[in-house]
Amino acid sequence: MNVYFHINYEPDKSKVLSRIDERIKSGKPGYICVADGNILTMVHRDQEYRKVIQGSMFSIVDSSWVPVLVRRLYGQTWQQYCGSQIFDDITKMRKYRIYFLGAKQDVLDALKVRMTEIDSAIGEMKFVELPFCSVEDFNYEDIAVAINNDAPDIIWLSLGAPKQEIFASKLTPLLNRGVVIPVGAVFNFRPGLGIRRAPQWMVKCHIEFVWRIFSEPRKQILRCWNIIRTLPAIYKEEKNDSIDCKNI
Repeated sequence: MNVYFHINYEPDKSKVLSRIDERIKSGKPGYICVADGNILTMVHRDQEYRKVIQGSMFSIVDSSWVPVLVRRLYGQTWQQYCGSQIFDDITKMRKYRIYFLGAKQDVLDALKVRMTEIDSAIGEMKFVELPFCSVEDFNYEDIAVAINNDAPDIIWLSLGAPKQEIFASKLTPLLNRGVVIPVGAVFNFRPGLGIRRAPQWMVKCHIEFVWRIFSEPRKQILRCWNIIRTLPAIYKEEKNDSIDCKNI
């Protein structure tokens, strides 16, 4: 695992999947984080949220900018592994019992139809809407009882950052088993309800934020601006930290 930018990254896709599988087999609960550019900037600014991210098993490299920064600072070659990719990789394995948690019921219903086309067994799994409330006001005990009664291996969670990561950190200690994976808007991508991920050429050119701004302007303009304006400070801080480590 690699601790850069105050985040415990696991950049190796095969290790990501094997570590999740090992945790499931161990019978111990846990959560991972899908660290995109938004999480990167929030970890930089918010010490309490940083603890939530660092309290996870590890984070995957959802941001396309992190591999660029790591290559410049450390000469390492990382690949982006985003939420939609890990969602597809795990569900297509057809080996885990899955629990779909969060989002609105119409999205969950559409997701269920799409996922059942991939694996008919998913049609018998749980798709559960959460009430609209602050992250402090969820009844975590009741939610955990329902999940424990179902005994899933994977709990996909869709609430949006930073809410979903805080939710995962509060829920996980109450679970008997299973790995919680917050995946943001991925539930909306899968059913084809009008929200699509950017084309791969935009992802490779690190301009996916442009696509997101045009797709969801109210939500994304401020978020993307915060990422862009914070990246230089994040790079400078990590560079200084790397120099200090070399001098020890």
